[in-house]
Amino acid sequence: MSESWGPHDVGGQEGGPVDLSEHDIAHWEWQIDAMVRLALSKGLISDFAELRDGIERLTPEDYENFTYYERWAKSLAYTLVSRGIISEAALAEKARVIRDRQQAEAAS
Repeated sequence: MSESWGPHDVGGQEGGPVDLSEHDIAHWEWQIDAMVRLALSKGLISDFAELRDGIERLTPEDYENFTYYERWAKSLAYTLVSRGIISEAALAEKARVIRDRQQAEAAS
């Protein structure tokens, strides 16, 4: 039986050094962290294992190219859509509203 391993399956492999230096966390990253914790506290997602499952569903390209919190955001969106808590259309509309607001703020 052949199993397909994702880019997150690195058990036993050298992963290189871990960067332990202090770094700034962007405002949007704090927001993603807060949304995940709120979703956990309200029972919208069951635990971090469910969040990890969504991360493991990312394409290898997305997994490699997304930042840590981009993976969290994509996983949270996937989980909320798959549970029927929000529709893909509603999520896309909210993303459009945010993007439009950011573009307007940048232009002013």
